[in-house]
Amino acid sequence: MMSQAALYIVPTPIGNLADVSQRALDTLKQVDVIACEDTRHTGKLLSYYQIGTPTWALHDHNEQHKAEQLVTRLLEGKSIALVSDAGTPLISDPGYHLVNRCREAGIQVVALPGPCAAVTALSAAGLPTDRFVFEGFLPAKDKARHDKLESLKDEPRTMVFYESPRRLLDTVTALVEVMGEARRLVVARELTKAFETIHGLPAGDMLAWLKEDSNRCRGEIVLMVAGHKADADALPLPAQKTLALLSADLGLKKAAALTADIYGLKKNALYKHGLEAGL
Repeated sequence: MMSQAALYIVPTPIGNLADVSQRALDTLKQVDVIACEDTRHTGKLLSYYQIGTPTWALHDHNEQHKAEQLVTRLLEGKSIALVSDAGTPLISDPGYHLVNRCREAGIQVVALPGPCAAVTALSAAGLPTDRFVFEGFLPAKDKARHDKLESLKDEPRTMVFYESPRRLLDTVTALVEVMGEARRLVVARELTKAFETIHGLPAGDMLAWLKEDSNRCRGEIVLMVAGHKADADALPLPAQKTLALLSADLGLKKAAALTADIYGLKKNALYKHGLEAGL
């Protein structure tokens, strides 16, 4: 048995059952209880590796109630593993309330490294990875989804989403409408499985490609969107505001010179912008 009571966050395979660490298997064997989203789903993994540890269901609908029961057991000296159906727990999966309650109660939380669909997809997507943002699932309703994408339109980092097969076309359609046909997308589906596909295209072409074959929308999907690239010639908004304020009193030529000194910009570019803006 585990030598110390703790909650262990244990990542599980996202498709290929071989993608599990020895440490994860040892932990699942040694804990007193495994808390999982779906006991039947996790049961397949446990059966494959001949692990007989008891399981408790912990999902979105019962997590807050079950978390209290699990914390009680942990305080009694039991050890518990938390798993999701696939990948790393808490990443668009249940577990936040349990981990939060454990922290509040002073219970040790041990996180094991392991599979995560978002990171696996991103590493093979060919999009910038120096800075990225994980947005999870977009809203299911059209307006809410559209509004969320509008708020992300100027996001400069690569964006990573999870999406369901039945909503993928609607989401890509919304991306075309909000971010334009040229914005680069990458769809990664069925990662680590027999029909794994990672395909990148401009948004308009991606929409047409998905419509050509319904099979391209099947399976577990990670959707990645290239970040917004600002126009290299565009003037920073604060500089534009400063130019407008100064030109009202000093005239455009002197305002452009002062604004250029303040922001380290080219005077001619500021003067041209002022003329075009009617300052």
